[in-house]
Amino acid sequence: MNFHQSVKIIRQRLEDAGIPGSDAVALVNHAMGRDGRHADPATLSDDLTPEAVNRLDAALAARLAHQPVSQIRGWRDFWNHRFTVTPDVLDPRPDTETLVGLALKGPFSRVLDLGTGSGAILISLLAARPGTGGVGVDLSPAALTVAEGNARRIGVVATFLQSDWFGAVAGRFDLIVSNPPYIAAAEMAALDPEVRDWEPHLALSPGGDGLAVYRTITAGAGRHLEPGGRLLVEIGPAQGQAVAALFGAAGLVDVRILPDLDGRDRVVQGRAPRA
Repeated sequence: MNFHQSVKIIRQRLEDAGIPGSDAVALVNHAMGRDGRHADPATLSDDLTPEAVNRLDAALAARLAHQPVSQIRGWRDFWNHRFTVTPDVLDPRPDTETLVGLALKGPFSRVLDLGTGSGAILISLLAARPGTGGVGVDLSPAALTVAEGNARRIGVVATFLQSDWFGAVAGRFDLIVSNPPYIAAAEMAALDPEVRDWEPHLALSPGGDGLAVYRTITAGAGRHLEPGGRLLVEIGPAQGQAVAALFGAAGLVDVRILPDLDGRDRVVQGRAPRA
């Protein structure tokens, strides 16, 4: 089988299982050891090697078990970089690029990323602003290992700490960002199996009403924000008003609920009062 024949067969197998057939191209490229961006068109008629066929069989089996394509390939493109992704970290999604873009609209010299996971947010910000510094914290040692590897490979210098939110954090920052777990406990069962069965529950849901981590972040932000410093958090599309109220109750000012590219509430932003 060549590339086109393989894609046709894999697409049909996926669609028969109720999985998007568009994933077939990514799986075949992965099996052939290509990233899909720089493939030589002349090779598309080449037959897959036996090794590639074995990799394709394994990739198809994984996808039919609803493992996300990013985990099968081991990477996800986010903002301007390619990030290693494993089952130990949340898959960085395009919606989260909204948070990065908004953070970059203002100045910062030192940033704190709470629940850094793969490090995608922190590394993207530091890479876009040479000379800035940052700290990423996560409760999971395995996630921190992924983040450290991504920073090293992309060429960004950052500090990564194991911490239960602000627990091990010292000092103040002019930017704090977070994409925390925010899915309510009652919503977990209805998630797509790609998310529910393959991504770390620690990064998906804090239990209860889904707002517990926002309470923790807003309660501690005042001790770690410089005067005038910004706090930006990603939210679920129905959480804007509740999270904005927590910002206000914590004394943050200029609180705004901001949309993603699809027009859904995606980020709440606020500032520490200036001295």
